[in-house]
Amino acid sequence: MPVFNWVALKPSQIDGTVFTELNDEKVLQELDMSDFEEQFKTKAQGPAVDISALKVKATQKAPSKVTLMESNRAKNLAITLRKGGRSVQDICTAIETYDQQALSLDFLELLLRFLPTEYERTLIGKFEREQQPLEELSDEDQFMIRFSKIPRLAERMNVMIFLGNFSDTAQLLMPQLNAIIAASMSLKSSSKLRNILEIVLAFGNYMNSSKRGAAYGFRLQSLDALLEMKSTDRKQTLLHYLVRVITEKYPELTGFHTELHFLDKAGTVSLDSVLQDVRSLQQGMELTRKEFMRQDDSPVLKDFLKVNTEVMEKLQADSKTAKEAYESAVEYFGENPKTSPPTTFFPMFMRFIRAYKKAEQDIELWKKQEAAAKEAESSPPGSQDQPELPIQKAKRQQMDMIAELKKKQMVKEPLIYEGKDGAIEDIISALKTVPFTARTGKRSSRLFCDVSFNEESPL
Repeated sequence: MPVFNWVALKPSQIDGTVFTELNDEKVLQELDMSDFEEQFKTKAQGPAVDISALKVKATQKAPSKVTLMESNRAKNLAITLRKGGRSVQDICTAIETYDQQALSLDFLELLLRFLPTEYERTLIGKFEREQQPLEELSDEDQFMIRFSKIPRLAERMNVMIFLGNFSDTAQLLMPQLNAIIAASMSLKSSSKLRNILEIVLAFGNYMNSSKRGAAYGFRLQSLDALLEMKSTDRKQTLLHYLVRVITEKYPELTGFHTELHFLDKAGTVSLDSVLQDVRSLQQGMELTRKEFMRQDDSPVLKDFLKVNTEVMEKLQADSKTAKEAYESAVEYFGENPKTSPPTTFFPMFMRFIRAYKKAEQDIELWKKQEAAAKEAESSPPGSQDQPELPIQKAKRQQMDMIAELKKKQMVKEPLIYEGKDGAIEDIISALKTVPFTARTGKRSSRLFCDVSFNEESPL
């Protein structure tokens, strides 16, 4: 059969869920899965098989071996044992000695699903009373017989899983509890935050006094409304105005958010789930102590209790402190701890802090723009103080170059008029007196020559 890619829950994750009320094995017993296997088999399974023919052949065979388990359950157990990669004896010995190195946590959690049922224990007892040979049983049934002989099997399995998960679970829970404690205490002890809320209350009462009357407090979600209320010219919000007032009149309050710690981390914590996990760890610790009292010669249990008892006590103390600190902070700000989880309570302050910082940036930008506008108005249009644009600079350089070339040309022009006996001056005078012919673009050579000869005719 192909693999169904779902996200499976671990046994420790289904406590209190609907899955504890479901019995998938009962469904498999009630249904004929042959059609399903035919419809969803993989190509590696080969061509379709005639199920009815197989059933006929099965009836003609010798009586099947004795079975102690339902067929699908036996198949699943066989798959699990193959994943473990160890012999029946090695698996059972590891469970009896709490050997966590021999068996992985994943394998233990899978194997926990195959604890012998009362019906299977009844069949095993009947099989042993009849003294039938073990060779008649499948490998899975033989494993189940050896598996059922382990004293307090369920308790041992649960203890082993608890031992393997304790360290990681504790390291996961401690930072979450610390974040709740730190965030709750910093909110409640911040004097700057109290003063800012006082200013918000004052402005709110001032705005509502003529219509709704004075209020003694407000819900924290009302802080979001500071961004929705805009001024008459629609250029700023009520929060912008409050930030201006605080900056000018109460500058000591501007850095109020520096007194608040771990709000972002605390806002992601599900406190109820964390407290439930701590209680589960405590129950596992109690079960481990009971097992150690029954089997005090186990070095594994002895070392675990010696190292982790203090850790468990700290977890319990921190969980109690976190619960009390959080409830106290929520009630302090007029909210209800039952309806305001950390994922709702702390983000309200985080949104306000982000909006406050954004308003500060907006006001600073507006001040710079106003200063630049005033400076532009006060400077004359042709002031040299104004920076020269790249286009203006290039044009100025071009004009300077043209002026330089003209200057050089004016220096050389007198050389053109230098000639013997003033001949060149005479030629220029002639050019001025002879008309220009537009059609040819040339002057009359005849007239030019006549003028020249006339001037020299006395010779």
